[in-house]
Amino acid sequence: MTDWMQISLLVVGVLAILVMLIFALSGPSAQKEGARRLNSVKLRFSESANSQVEAQMRKAIAARKPRSNPQGDMSQLDMMANRLAQTGREWPLAQYLYTCAGLAVIIGLLVYFRSDNMLLSLFVGAAVGIGLPHMVIGFLIKRRIGNFNKNFPDAIELLVRGLRSGLPVTETLSVVAEEIPGPVGVEFKEVTERIKIGRTMEDSLQETAKKLNTPEFNFFCITLAIQRETGGNLAETLANLSDVLRKRSQMKLKIKAMSSESKASAYIVGSLPFIVFGLIWWINPDYIGGFFIDERLIIAGMGGMVWMGIGVFIMAKMVSFEI
Repeated sequence: MTDWMQISLLVVGVLAILVMLIFALSGPSAQKEGARRLNSVKLRFSESANSQVEAQMRKAIAARKPRSNPQGDMSQLDMMANRLAQTGREWPLAQYLYTCAGLAVIIGLLVYFRSDNMLLSLFVGAAVGIGLPHMVIGFLIKRRIGNFNKNFPDAIELLVRGLRSGLPVTETLSVVAEEIPGPVGVEFKEVTERIKIGRTMEDSLQETAKKLNTPEFNFFCITLAIQRETGGNLAETLANLSDVLRKRSQMKLKIKAMSSESKASAYIVGSLPFIVFGLIWWINPDYIGGFFIDERLIIAGMGGMVWMGIGVFIMAKMVSFEI
């Protein structure tokens, strides 16, 4: 009976941790959102000339180019759903949350049956249940965004050739959706479908920019928005943008090559403690088995993993360069 009670407490504890994390990160502060709306209404209906000018400038800037942080006004659940959409796979958010909870419970139970320690089981179950799916989704997003940025300059050059041949912008977008393979064709196809059902081109592109959240596509949206207001040769502007994106990609490859040694060192330093722990446990389980039984060693091990995680995070930021 005691074992079943402990197992039940383990399951409830893991689920409670997941629920608290979801609700803690469920969205922006209601007070800040209310203050922002109140300030916008005050500027809109104020009789002061400075307030009216400020409101007009904000409105013009917002209408002229996309937000620099398209996900800034999204709740945490919406951001999680957007991350799933960025993978290019139709995974519902509920399925992702159920997978995290089920993985946390299974890993927690396995650790509990091996160590018979509730604290360690909760910690490992929550860490694996939250961290492992997040890492997998991040890997899929990074791979898809990399494929998108690789073919995106070719798509812009195809747009340039279509515009120089006399086709309108919307028609050239349809050509890109049909001719360019991979994520570029899929995203442009979604843009053209939104335009066909009555959405404006700016809104359609902005929705895709909000989904992708990449600087390259934001540059493209800003270029189109400014050109539609100021006029000029759109084909030449897009040709210059394609050249800039290709040089940007080349610079990223150079930085990746120059920082490869530091990244390899970070990977080795970060994985070495786990490798040594696993080898010692395999060779002499009794010597290191206290980490699964003694609460003092468990707390010390958790503290060491937290500090090592902070160090790995700092090293990852040191070798990560933004262009």
